[in-house]
Amino acid sequence: MKTVVFSGTTEGRIFSKELAALGADVLVSVATPLGAEEQGSLSGITVHCGRLTPEEMADLLKGADLCVDATHPYAVDATKNIAAACKTAQIEYHRLLRAESPLPAGSMVFQSAMHAAEFLAGTQGNVLLATGAKELAAFSRIDPARLFPRVLPTLDSIAACEAAHIPHKNILAMQGPFSYALNRALMEQFHIRFLVTKDGGAAGGFAEKAQAAQDMGAQLVVLRRPAENGETAAQILARCKEALGWSH
Repeated sequence: MKTVVFSGTTEGRIFSKELAALGADVLVSVATPLGAEEQGSLSGITVHCGRLTPEEMADLLKGADLCVDATHPYAVDATKNIAAACKTAQIEYHRLLRAESPLPAGSMVFQSAMHAAEFLAGTQGNVLLATGAKELAAFSRIDPARLFPRVLPTLDSIAACEAAHIPHKNILAMQGPFSYALNRALMEQFHIRFLVTKDGGAAGGFAEKAQAAQDMGAQLVVLRRPAENGETAAQILARCKEALGWSH
């Protein structure tokens, strides 16, 4: 059985390895070299690296029996394109969901980065942006000197920070997920009053960020997760076992 897994996430890496262990032929598609590096190499798994158009996704799916979308919960466009490509290629599609996190009392929740930025523009104090480089433009109305973006250590991420006029001393280029101790240390070091994050669940280290914010007396600002339908890894693996002829 050939399965294509669109990944670049912790749960995608775990799922693809579990699937390969069952004897499936797994093709993992990741958007960036960093995603390929994290995926690593394993028998039964082939990695395709590079961003794909919906048409290229459909080509990649040719000959596959099943497709699993394990992209990030906030990667709405990617999920839409993958689902459309599966429809075009007439491939069975499954969306792997990441469990949501319970939000601590006192959390401020906004529909988008833009809405969060509107609120922050009327406040004072330093802001730790743990929302990724792609969201930086939304915070352009806030004094860059207040912003401390935590971004991936890639040239594209640094370039996005520079385009947003973030002072170099404010750029925190590192790869997560991060421990409670590191989150707290960064907030203490840079006198953070607001922590802006997505609900990345356990895989994204959400609880460690939330606890650090609470203990440092900082306001937790959460970008609402897009609503979606899907299945757990266990449910999709059961379907894969069925396709492979395994008994439950």
